[in-house]
Amino acid sequence: MRRSLPFRRLTPAEKRLVAAYPTGEWVDVRPEGDRTTRPEGSAPPDDDQPPTGRADRVRSAWAGSNQTGSADRDEERPVHRVRNGPADRDDERPANRVRDAWARLNQTGSANRDHERPPNRVRDAWARLNQTGSADRDDERPANRVRDAWAYVNRNGPADRDRVVRAEVIRALLLGARPGLPGQVAAIRLIGARVVGDLDLAGAELTTTLHLIDCQVGGVIDLVEAQTRALRFRDCDLLRLRAGRVRVDGVLDIGGCVVHDGIRLDNAHVSGQLRMSGCEIGSPAHWTLKEAGWAGARYTGDAREQEQQHTALWAGGLVVEGGAFLRGMTVTGGLRLHGARFNGGLWLQHTTITATGRYAVHGDYLQATVVNMGAGFCAEGEISVRGARISGTLSFDGARLKSGKLAVHTRHLDVGELLLTPESIEGGVDLGYTRVGLLADRPESYPGAARLDGLVYESLRSPATLRDRLSWLTRHPDGYRPQPYEQLAAYYRRIGHEHDSRRVLLAKQRARRRTLTVAGQAWGVLLDAVVGYGFRPWLAAAWLSAVLTAGTVVFSLVPPVQIGLDERPRHFNPFVYTLDHLVPVSLFEQRAAWEPTGWTIWVANALIASGWILATALIAGGTRVLRPANTGP
Repeated sequence: MRRSLPFRRLTPAEKRLVAAYPTGEWVDVRPEGDRTTRPEGSAPPDDDQPPTGRADRVRSAWAGSNQTGSADRDEERPVHRVRNGPADRDDERPANRVRDAWARLNQTGSANRDHERPPNRVRDAWARLNQTGSADRDDERPANRVRDAWAYVNRNGPADRDRVVRAEVIRALLLGARPGLPGQVAAIRLIGARVVGDLDLAGAELTTTLHLIDCQVGGVIDLVEAQTRALRFRDCDLLRLRAGRVRVDGVLDIGGCVVHDGIRLDNAHVSGQLRMSGCEIGSPAHWTLKEAGWAGARYTGDAREQEQQHTALWAGGLVVEGGAFLRGMTVTGGLRLHGARFNGGLWLQHTTITATGRYAVHGDYLQATVVNMGAGFCAEGEISVRGARISGTLSFDGARLKSGKLAVHTRHLDVGELLLTPESIEGGVDLGYTRVGLLADRPESYPGAARLDGLVYESLRSPATLRDRLSWLTRHPDGYRPQPYEQLAAYYRRIGHEHDSRRVLLAKQRARRRTLTVAGQAWGVLLDAVVGYGFRPWLAAAWLSAVLTAGTVVFSLVPPVQIGLDERPRHFNPFVYTLDHLVPVSLFEQRAAWEPTGWTIWVANALIASGWILATALIAGGTRVLRPANTGP
């Protein structure tokens, strides 16, 4: 066989891949028992299925050839220009083997297979190596241990050896070691292979498509600063995907994969969708900074980069033009989405995240149309979206959140609608300086501390009563904050609930009183009891009635003495005499005509002081009631 690849020997799977690459044919190297039976004429199980027209035309052409019995048709196919064997090479041609594989896929296989992957012998071997090897070998990289595991598989699994494809072969094909055929679209489409080694495509400009389905990759896939078309790794077992600053012109699909040591997509740009639904992702906790490329001989690494060891998806600055679908994932570590932009929304329903550090989702300053972390989303760790800009909805509806300190941190967030209605939540909530169009919550949404200073909202949607709201305002761990009271009162006033607004402002004054000195607290208690800080003017009227009644009774029992008997006689009225003491200015001339005696002098002086206090309180209360409504906080 004439080879344009720089390799002296190729495995059976590599030979089939090299033969199929110029035409972009699918190469399925799985054992026949592991293949899924598909209807006649269907395409391989992938969201981006190959065009059925081309595949059907190939099968139809072969069927026609078999029916007419022409022995010369095989020579008409361009792919048959590749020769690779003795006289019986017609049965060994790559195209024939691809055709036979398609026929076996259509005729055999388990129809009831529940999409189970082949036994993960790589991870089993890796586990054995970790159990029997030295725990103190700091100089061993995880990739080396995986390659040792592959060696074990090759020694003990004859069936797997026929499925081995070296990463160097894939790299050589993608970088143009074998040209495509005229009129065909070259691509690597590989199913069920065992890829050995690191796939190093850093800085490459790829014009062909790379699709791996149900493959196991024992090394690191390195796409740092690469430019490529659509990438698909479906239902694969990967060690680590490193794709910082990559440019993907199309879809980046990692759906259903197991990624042991995390994914890096920092400052990457995906023009299509990002599909990661169903992934199982671990964090590179056992990688050192130097092994992971975060430090060198002279640069020891930034202290903040230590967080990468607790981050399963490191995607700060990521830009996704389409939707980012991360549903149903199982993540050990955190998601770092610092400064990322999701123009088509971020969807995390039914995803489970177990943080090994502080953050489960670190999405500070991200921008998105929608962020959905509800409907089965489960996180152990802090959800932080500080300074983010979400034009639509941020949803925690139906989520299960748990954290030792803060469960939700949205300080300086700007969002159209915030649905803070989780199924369960443990930990505090920080909504400080958040701007919300609509805040939907429940009283049980705040089981711990609630930081609300600076929170601004236009509308509330909640079954919470006014008592619940007042309790909500007192949950700040640092005590009294005036702005949340003013904001809630302004909201009630804006929707026409003036009475509730005054109750909130009264609660504000009572909370403020606890921060005053002893003298200030005493004066506050007096004002609260007499006039309710001016928010309960009816209390002043009640006190006025009580004092007026008491004075009338006292001066009825102990009448005062008339002053100036030579003047015309005057008729004494205890009620009018008491009222004349209560009003700040004498109106009935009773105070000047009659003088109290004995202990009633103190009663008269108390009536004068009470009159001034009550008059001031009534004026203040009347001003609050009659002033124009203010919709601001």
